[in-house]
Amino acid sequence: MGKYSAFDPRRILSDPKLYRTFQRMVRSGGPLLLDQILNIHPGQRVLDIGCGPADILNRLPAGIDYCGFDMEPRYIEEARSRYGNRGSFFVRAVKPEAVDDLGTFDVVMSIGVLHHLSDDDAETVLASAAKVLRAGGRLITVDGAYVKGQNPVARLLLWMDRGRHVRTPDAYLEIARRHFSDARASVFHDLLAVPYTHCIIEARAT
Repeated sequence: MGKYSAFDPRRILSDPKLYRTFQRMVRSGGPLLLDQILNIHPGQRVLDIGCGPADILNRLPAGIDYCGFDMEPRYIEEARSRYGNRGSFFVRAVKPEAVDDLGTFDVVMSIGVLHHLSDDDAETVLASAAKVLRAGGRLITVDGAYVKGQNPVARLLLWMDRGRHVRTPDAYLEIARRHFSDARASVFHDLLAVPYTHCIIEARAT
């Protein structure tokens, strides 16, 4: 991804405290639905690719083995400060070798990541997930998406998003199916308190 200009307002969200404030402002009942989709249980190993400041740990059950990595050092510093004894956190970019030393997992999630990545980098994320998931393990991705007939405000917000690779659900699914034969896409318009369109990809390792 390219650097932001000095006057690009999107760059302020790389600050973990401002990012967290923004998330609280736009959140609605959607996180409850997302929790049901993640369906993570105590005792499971969970990998979070692009974990940000790892605030999702606030909604995950105790007793999981959580591992998260992100390329933004300030996010990882914040995650270690707030949740250090609840998981392992690493500064890593999206590369094929990024998961080589992490072991295997029951769940891999990548929330709000793929729409920041080119097709090649998005494929690296999904290939990495396929590499480390145990048989029967699940992949969940969540990203903004363009769909026909969506709210014009949602389309505007997607256009303004920091991610420059917002796709249609079919485009996300096409990349996922290169690595997962069992993959499906669901579209939601009510995960935030503002008009927005999300595509959730769920896939299972065989």
